[in-house]
Amino acid sequence: MAFRTSGRQLTASMRRFAEHVAAAFIAIIFVAFIIQIVFRYVFNLPVGWTSELSVVAWLWLVLWGAAFVLRDDEEIRFDLLTAMLGRRSRIVAGLIGTASIVVLFVISFPATFAYVSFMKVERTSYLNVRFDWLFSIYLLFAAAVIVRYAWNFVQLLRGIDPAPTDSPGTGETS
Repeated sequence: MAFRTSGRQLTASMRRFAEHVAAAFIAIIFVAFIIQIVFRYVFNLPVGWTSELSVVAWLWLVLWGAAFVLRDDEEIRFDLLTAMLGRRSRIVAGLIGTASIVVLFVISFPATFAYVSFMKVERTSYLNVRFDWLFSIYLLFAAAVIVRYAWNFVQLLRGIDPAPTDSPGTGETS
Protein backbone atom coordinates (compact mmCIF):
# COMPACT_ATOMS: atom_id res chain seq x y z
CA MET A 1 0.00 0.00 0.00
CA ALA A 2 2.90 2.38 0.73
CA PHE A 3 4.14 1.90 -2.84
CA ARG A 4 0.75 2.89 -4.26
CA THR A 5 0.61 5.99 -2.10
CA SER A 6 4.15 7.07 -2.98
CA GLY A 7 3.48 6.25 -6.63
CA ARG A 8 0.35 8.40 -6.62
CA GLN A 9 2.24 11.20 -4.86
CA LEU A 10 5.02 10.99 -7.44
CA THR A 11 2.48 11.04 -10.27
CA ALA A 12 0.69 14.02 -8.72
CA SER A 13 4.00 15.87 -8.28
CA MET A 14 5.01 15.16 -11.87
CA ARG A 15 1.62 16.34 -13.09
CA ARG A 16 1.90 19.59 -11.09
CA PHE A 17 5.40 20.12 -12.52
CA ALA A 18 4.09 19.60 -16.07
CA GLU A 19 1.26 22.07 -15.42
CA HIS A 20 3.74 24.64 -14.05
CA VAL A 21 5.91 24.26 -17.14
CA ALA A 22 2.85 24.80 -19.37
CA ALA A 23 1.91 27.88 -17.32
CA ALA A 24 5.46 29.19 -17.76
CA PHE A 25 5.11 28.86 -21.54
CA ILE A 26 1.85 30.83 -21.40
CA ALA A 27 3.58 33.50 -19.31
CA ILE A 28 6.45 33.69 -21.81
CA ILE A 29 4.00 34.16 -24.67
CA PHE A 30 2.13 36.87 -22.76
CA VAL A 31 5.26 38.78 -21.74
CA ALA A 32 6.71 38.57 -25.27
CA PHE A 33 3.41 39.85 -26.67
CA ILE A 34 3.37 42.83 -24.27
CA ILE A 35 7.02 43.64 -25.02
CA GLN A 36 6.27 43.52 -28.73
CA ILE A 37 3.37 45.96 -28.33
CA VAL A 38 5.42 48.36 -26.17
CA PHE A 39 8.41 48.35 -28.50
CA ARG A 40 6.29 48.77 -31.61
CA TYR A 41 3.76 51.37 -30.48
CA VAL A 42 5.51 53.23 -27.66
CA PHE A 43 9.10 53.29 -28.92
CA ASN A 44 8.27 52.90 -32.64
CA LEU A 45 10.88 50.18 -32.75
CA PRO A 46 9.53 46.90 -34.16
CA VAL A 47 11.40 43.84 -32.93
CA GLY A 48 11.27 40.36 -34.40
CA TRP A 49 12.60 38.30 -31.53
CA THR A 50 9.38 38.65 -29.55
CA SER A 51 7.36 37.11 -32.35
CA GLU A 52 9.84 34.27 -32.74
CA LEU A 53 9.85 33.65 -28.98
CA SER A 54 6.04 33.52 -28.97
CA VAL A 55 5.97 30.97 -31.79
CA VAL A 56 8.60 28.78 -30.11
CA ALA A 57 6.82 28.96 -26.76
CA TRP A 58 3.49 28.15 -28.46
CA LEU A 59 4.98 25.10 -30.19
CA TRP A 60 6.43 23.83 -26.93
CA LEU A 61 3.22 24.63 -25.02
CA VAL A 62 1.02 22.65 -27.39
CA LEU A 63 3.24 19.57 -27.58
CA TRP A 64 4.22 19.66 -23.89
CA GLY A 65 0.58 20.02 -22.89
CA ALA A 66 -0.57 17.21 -25.17
CA ALA A 67 2.20 14.94 -23.92
CA PHE A 68 2.20 15.60 -20.18
CA VAL A 69 -0.76 17.73 -19.07
CA LEU A 70 -3.88 16.55 -20.90
CA ARG A 71 -5.57 13.44 -19.58
CA ASP A 72 -7.27 11.01 -21.95
CA ASP A 73 -10.73 12.15 -20.91
CA GLU A 74 -9.80 15.78 -21.72
CA GLU A 75 -8.84 15.08 -25.31
CA ILE A 76 -11.19 15.91 -28.15
CA ARG A 77 -12.49 12.70 -29.66
CA PHE A 78 -14.74 11.96 -32.57
CA ASP A 79 -16.54 8.97 -31.13
CA LEU A 80 -19.60 8.95 -33.36
CA LEU A 81 -18.98 5.36 -34.43
CA THR A 82 -17.60 3.96 -31.19
CA ALA A 83 -20.45 5.50 -29.18
CA MET A 84 -22.87 3.28 -31.09
CA LEU A 85 -20.95 0.12 -30.21
CA GLY A 86 -21.46 -2.07 -27.20
CA ARG A 87 -18.84 -2.34 -24.50
CA ARG A 88 -17.03 -5.38 -25.94
CA SER A 89 -16.99 -3.99 -29.49
CA ARG A 90 -15.77 -0.63 -28.18
CA ILE A 91 -12.89 -2.38 -26.42
CA VAL A 92 -11.97 -4.28 -29.61
CA ALA A 93 -12.09 -1.01 -31.58
CA GLY A 94 -9.96 0.59 -28.87
CA LEU A 95 -7.41 -2.22 -29.09
CA ILE A 96 -7.16 -1.78 -32.85
CA GLY A 97 -6.91 2.00 -32.56
CA THR A 98 -4.35 2.07 -29.75
CA ALA A 99 -2.23 -0.64 -31.37
CA SER A 100 -2.26 1.33 -34.64
CA ILE A 101 -1.14 4.51 -32.90
CA VAL A 102 1.67 2.75 -31.01
CA VAL A 103 2.91 0.93 -34.12
CA LEU A 104 2.83 4.06 -36.30
CA PHE A 105 4.63 6.22 -33.73
CA VAL A 106 7.23 3.49 -33.05
CA ILE A 107 7.85 3.04 -36.79
CA SER A 108 8.18 6.80 -37.34
CA PHE A 109 10.37 7.45 -34.28
CA PRO A 110 13.79 6.60 -35.83
CA ALA A 111 13.14 8.80 -38.88
CA THR A 112 11.82 11.58 -36.64
CA PHE A 113 14.91 11.34 -34.44
CA ALA A 114 17.16 11.45 -37.52
CA TYR A 115 15.36 14.53 -38.85
CA VAL A 116 15.47 16.37 -35.54
CA SER A 117 19.17 15.50 -35.20
CA PHE A 118 19.84 16.70 -38.75
CA MET A 119 18.23 20.07 -37.99
CA LYS A 120 21.23 21.05 -35.84
CA VAL A 121 22.61 22.70 -38.97
CA GLU A 122 19.85 25.37 -38.98
CA ARG A 123 19.18 28.16 -36.49
CA THR A 124 16.27 30.51 -35.89
CA SER A 125 16.54 34.00 -37.37
CA TYR A 126 16.42 36.20 -34.28
CA LEU A 127 17.10 34.04 -31.23
CA ASN A 128 19.78 31.95 -32.97
CA VAL A 129 18.44 28.73 -31.40
CA ARG A 130 19.38 25.49 -33.13
CA PHE A 131 16.36 23.80 -34.71
CA ASP A 132 17.26 20.43 -33.22
CA TRP A 133 16.75 21.95 -29.76
CA LEU A 134 13.58 23.64 -30.92
CA PHE A 135 12.06 20.46 -32.40
CA SER A 136 13.25 18.14 -29.62
CA ILE A 137 9.89 18.64 -27.92
CA TYR A 138 8.35 16.53 -30.67
CA LEU A 139 10.53 13.58 -29.61
CA LEU A 140 9.24 13.93 -26.05
CA PHE A 141 5.69 14.18 -27.38
CA ALA A 142 6.09 11.07 -29.56
CA ALA A 143 7.61 9.08 -26.69
CA ALA A 144 4.77 10.16 -24.38
CA VAL A 145 2.18 9.13 -26.99
CA ILE A 146 3.81 5.70 -27.32
CA VAL A 147 3.85 5.15 -23.56
CA ARG A 148 0.32 6.50 -23.03
CA TYR A 149 -1.27 4.42 -25.77
CA ALA A 150 0.71 1.31 -24.83
CA TRP A 151 -0.71 1.74 -21.31
CA ASN A 152 -4.20 2.22 -22.77
CA PHE A 153 -3.72 -0.97 -24.80
CA VAL A 154 -2.85 -2.91 -21.64
CA GLN A 155 -5.86 -1.44 -19.86
CA LEU A 156 -8.12 -2.44 -22.76
CA LEU A 157 -6.69 -5.98 -22.68
CA ARG A 158 -7.69 -6.09 -19.02
CA GLY A 159 -11.22 -5.05 -20.02
CA ILE A 160 -10.90 -1.50 -18.71
CA ASP A 161 -11.89 1.28 -21.10
CA PRO A 162 -9.39 4.06 -20.26
CA ALA A 163 -11.55 6.79 -21.80
CA PRO A 164 -15.18 5.71 -21.59
CA THR A 165 -17.78 7.42 -23.71
CA ASP A 166 -21.41 8.17 -23.10
CA SER A 167 -23.40 6.06 -25.52
CA PRO A 168 -26.25 8.26 -26.84
CA GLY A 169 -28.71 5.45 -27.35
CA THR A 170 -28.35 3.62 -24.06
CA GLY A 171 -27.07 6.17 -21.58
CA GLU A 172 -24.38 3.58 -20.78
CA THR A 173 -21.04 4.79 -19.46
CA SER A 174 -18.18 2.32 -19.50
